[in-house]
Parts: sequence; structure tokens; C-alpha cells
Amino acid sequence: MSKQTILVVEDEEKIARVLELELEYEGYIVVKAKDGLEGLQKFREEKWDLILLDIMLPGMNGVDLLKRIRHSGDQTPVIMLTAKDEIEDKVTGLDLGANDYVTKPFQFEELMARIRAALRFSKAPVEEKKEDGMQLADLKVNESTHEVFRGEVSLELTAKEFALLAYFMKNQRQVLSREQLLDHVWGYDYYGDTNIVDVYVRYVRNKIDKGYDPQLLHTVRGVGYVLKDPR
Repeated sequence: MSKQTILVVEDEEKIARVLELELEYEGYIVVKAKDGLEGLQKFREEKWDLILLDIMLPGMNGVDLLKRIRHSGDQTPVIMLTAKDEIEDKVTGLDLGANDYVTKPFQFEELMARIRAALRFSKAPVEEKKEDGMQLADLKVNESTHEVFRGEVSLELTAKEFALLAYFMKNQRQVLSREQLLDHVWGYDYYGDTNIVDVYVRYVRNKIDKGYDPQLLHTVRGVGYVLKDPR
């Protein structure tokens, strides 16, 4: 079995070196990049199993690099590393397609657990997609093109909003708990408050239901949420 490869994009030399040594000890192949531009170059040169990405980088910051990675269509697991701890920064990273978010200083054992979880999640079997997309009433979702329509109107959703809506569409008329949504949309490696589900359900509802009839995304008090046509 070949060793898994990890790209570490970190400008603090001591942290990068410690990560390199510890990860190599755990059996991974590690390549370092000291800034965002070098990170982008190395990302394009090779196929990676996982990327550890610092947010505060010279040249190109980690958020912009993550945007480039996801806009290219690449879904390599990305764990963000940062000294920031504000919820806005976490939401931004997750919105752009990060798989996890670790705040410095961190315990290496915890980081390793998150790396293993992200790698397992990325290797999980992909659910079969319908070629023509999914539809409920006049709401249409196409996973291959990331397009969402309500009637003839194209709706703009962030990456995380789209992932949440797609999961609802795959489970129409089923009541889904916050824990189920966290596991399947954020991944079981997500460490955070389940309230983030309520926040994103509100975002999605405002985009797919506001001003439209019928309303499709419903709250089941004390249980969770369900996407269904009530007619």
C-alpha cells in the first residue's frame, strides 16, 4: 500500500518543520510550501491526499488559495490552520469547502485524529447521483453542475449551503436531525456546535422558499428538519 501524501502550506518555519517530522513519523509523505503562491504551484504539480493550509500566509492567503483549489473542481480534503478563533473565520473556511478547522496552538494528537477522519471521509463511497439531477415541486438541484433552480429562477448557494440542500433532496420527506446533518454535510470529523446547522438551514430556506409557494423546507420541533411538498 503506497504512503499517503500531505501538502503543508505554512509560513512559520518551526511549525512547518514540526508538522513535517511528526507526519513523516506517522508514515505520511510530506511536502512543504512557505507561502500561498508556492502552495498553489505545488498543489497543481501533484495529486495530494490531504492539504494542511494556514490562513495567514504571505503572497496569497489561505482563504484565496482554498478558493483556487475548490474552483478548479478539486475535492482534496483541506484542514485549515490558524491562530484566529472567531466564528466568522470558521464559517468562511467551511463555506469555501474546507473539511475542518484547527486553531493554533493545537495538540498534535488531536490534529492527527482530524487528519485520519478527513482521509477516511474522502475515501467513503460516493452516493449514486441521478443523471438528470433531483427535483421536488419546482425546485431542481443538479449535483454535477452545482446548479439550483426554483422554477425558472437560478439560485446562488455557497458550497456548504449546496451540500446541505443536496442532502435534503436525497432524503425528501424524511425528518433529519441536526446530528444527521452534521455527520453527512460537515463530516463526522467536525468539532463544533450543532447550532451551525440551524444557521445554515435558515440560509438555505431564505434562498429556496422566500417568496415562493409552496414552502418546502420545514422545521419539525424537537426533532429536526424535513424537505417536502406539503400539497
